[in-house]
Amino acid sequence: MPNKFLLTCLLTLLSFNTFSQAHYTLYDKVTVFSLTTEANKDSIKFLVVDTEITQKKPVFLFCQGSLPLPMFMGLKGMETPFFFGGGISNFNINSITQKYHLVVISMPHTPIVVDSTHLSPYGNYYIPDPKQPQQLLKAFTDADYIDNYVDRSLEVLDFLKKQPWVDSSQCVVFGHSQGSKVATKLALKNKDISHIGLSGANPFGRVDQYIRTTKQDARNNKISWEEAEKRINLNYNNYEDSFNPDSVKVHSYLRSYNSFSEPLFDDWLALDIPIFLTYGTEDNASELCDIIPLFFIEQGKKNLTVRRWINCDHNYFPLDENKQPNYKKGHWKDVIIEFLAQVEEKEVN
Repeated sequence: MPNKFLLTCLLTLLSFNTFSQAHYTLYDKVTVFSLTTEANKDSIKFLVVDTEITQKKPVFLFCQGSLPLPMFMGLKGMETPFFFGGGISNFNINSITQKYHLVVISMPHTPIVVDSTHLSPYGNYYIPDPKQPQQLLKAFTDADYIDNYVDRSLEVLDFLKKQPWVDSSQCVVFGHSQGSKVATKLALKNKDISHIGLSGANPFGRVDQYIRTTKQDARNNKISWEEAEKRINLNYNNYEDSFNPDSVKVHSYLRSYNSFSEPLFDDWLALDIPIFLTYGTEDNASELCDIIPLFFIEQGKKNLTVRRWINCDHNYFPLDENKQPNYKKGHWKDVIIEFLAQVEEKEVN
């Protein structure tokens, strides 16, 4: 790994330990902020995707999905780390930043920049020990629950609202996968949020998804029904354990399992702001989103827009005849374009 990259990593880590409220530019792409509050033991690090923050614009907050994915990944063969940004690398960033300050909050206890030796080969998430590529940092698993993500996001939005370069008359939030759950709870607590986008969401929670996926695998002969029975019962047991404080103390991941298994549809119905619900039709996690409009019809609510992406997976890649994603023809840019078009339309109306 080049010395320049290692020096940047070192300076980044030192910055997090020396500032209570600080910011600096990184790789001529983003401005990194670090907030330290009494409520959070870990400093809250977030990016504004710009290096000269002078123009007054509203905030577009992207709530990323699960796992401790770093903002910049030092991939092998690349002199400059790859800018992942929680997934916004798939967006047309310029189209967003023309009107909004695009903001992404780093995952808890996860460095902004991670070199290749500390990226898991199973998904490029941060691992503290390269010899244990599937072992997550315990501090991360301890912090990996929905209330913590919401509290951290509230702190960031509160900070941004006070900045002279933020137009607080509008605040747009878009959450993908696990981030859709965070975005939902955030919109319930922060009344400054004017529009919300929910992508790849499961209205009935994480444990429901695991059980349905297991049944689907059995129907498709990927596993036997005997194996499916074991996996389903294991989910029942884990869910039961997640309500046991003693079990959670021993296995902190159960707290995440519990908090992200809470159904969301009642929360969506409680919101009066415009909701943009988007998902791929081949995404098992979002399969039950198709019945959500029925709940809104029953209550006479008109603030829901649904956009299905035909034959696309969880990340909007179309599937080929072998049900494999075509990574050259993704639709993430189109998803964000349509969401922002909905935002503009609701503003006019």
